[in-house]
Amino acid sequence: MSFSLIAGGPFVAPALAQVKPAAGPDSVADLAESLLDAVVNISTSQNVKSDDKAPVPQVPEGSPFQDFFDEFFKGEGGEGGNQGQTVNSLGSGFVIDPSGFIATNNHVIEGADDIEVNFANGSKLKAKLVGTDPKTDLALLKVEPKAPLKAVPFGDSRTMRIGDWVMAIGNPFGLGGSVTVGIISARGRNINAGPYDNFIQTDAAINRGNSGGPLFNMKGEVIGINTAIISPSGGSIGIGFSVPTELAQNIFTQLRDFGETRRGWLGVRIQPVTDDIAESLSMAEAKGALVAGIIKGGPVDNGSIETGDVIIRFDGKEVDEMRDLPRVVAESPVGKAVDVVLLRDGKEMTVKVTLGRLEDGEKEAGDDAVTQEDTPTEDGTTPQTGEQVQPSKADTVLGMGISDLDEQARKTFEIVESVKGVVITEVTPESAAAERGIVPGDVIVEIGQEAVTTAEEVKTRVAKLKTEDRRNALLMIANRTGALRYITVRID
Repeated sequence: MSFSLIAGGPFVAPALAQVKPAAGPDSVADLAESLLDAVVNISTSQNVKSDDKAPVPQVPEGSPFQDFFDEFFKGEGGEGGNQGQTVNSLGSGFVIDPSGFIATNNHVIEGADDIEVNFANGSKLKAKLVGTDPKTDLALLKVEPKAPLKAVPFGDSRTMRIGDWVMAIGNPFGLGGSVTVGIISARGRNINAGPYDNFIQTDAAINRGNSGGPLFNMKGEVIGINTAIISPSGGSIGIGFSVPTELAQNIFTQLRDFGETRRGWLGVRIQPVTDDIAESLSMAEAKGALVAGIIKGGPVDNGSIETGDVIIRFDGKEVDEMRDLPRVVAESPVGKAVDVVLLRDGKEMTVKVTLGRLEDGEKEAGDDAVTQEDTPTEDGTTPQTGEQVQPSKADTVLGMGISDLDEQARKTFEIVESVKGVVITEVTPESAAAERGIVPGDVIVEIGQEAVTTAEEVKTRVAKLKTEDRRNALLMIANRTGALRYITVRID
């Protein structure tokens, strides 16, 4: 082993503080005993009608999959065919109010015709669905008990730290109430399950049937709702995910009070701030959410926020990544006036915005929606036209053939009238533009946050960026329907 030397003598590593590792809780028996009665098993059934007359798959006698096939394909209707099939499933939940409100996951009860709640003492009650929120995979049920139920309180998941002990209670594999203990492995996990992903990751064993069950801290407070696992086998490998109560508690309150969610809405389309985009905008670091579009009729359609702004703080909360913004906006009350801190033209400024309601705004956003971007085929043609357009006077810049957006080009690429700019008529394979997913029919709206309307302006702007020794050109690109996005293209 060798050590690097510095002026003045050999390098000496600083002494680390002596931390005595904790052995973990001596026992969670008392804690588990006090909580088990509040955790329930949720049984659902769904009658699936099918006109499919295909033969029922055959499996070898004694196969471990035989019961599955018998239940799914034959159900209660006999030998399959076009008979109704009854699909049953099991999950978990927990009582959050003694009057009978029960929290669980949406996927546990989704599509169910009948929902039954089984309590630890063996009693059973039919449940009514109060409301669901597919965006966070949460649902609220209501039963009518003869006496008040044992309920568990919510805790503050924001105070939980990586390494803190937690306990999960659920109904894995239909075995009945089961207790597992572990630690918080990570916070703020994004597993692409929904728009507000902010999961707690834990190594407390979570298996099929644990969905909808609570994750407790050592005070007996719910700090998460067990929702998902990563496992190639279907069993626990120590990677489980829970919806934190900082997100879930407000959802359950809204479902109880209104039967639906009422989220705040800013009315912007956003995209990540990459290192290249940050450099193009002269930002010191890549952070925030880049505004790529304004929803017509939305809360900021008054010019308070503009396309090209970078939102870095919302209502006092930092927006470090793009995904932070939708979550903090959604958690805000409808109608609240908030301060939004943004970067515009390299300067920080604060604007006041009154939030709308997301559920009302989704229709408006749908009317002005961003469609899925068209992807080029192997020969570089577009799915709409099946052909490349190569006007005789097309110019080439950054690996793109460009031309003024005249009526012929608009008709050829089916570009809507609202789109203004310079049309891209061809893209050189393996060029920087092709790498960024630019395709013929896209339209260059801005370069370096300056609007362009002619091919000559595009050439001039790119030439200017080259003289400034810029490595990338920041383009605002519109597709044929008018959906906008920012792209950086390498300047060779």
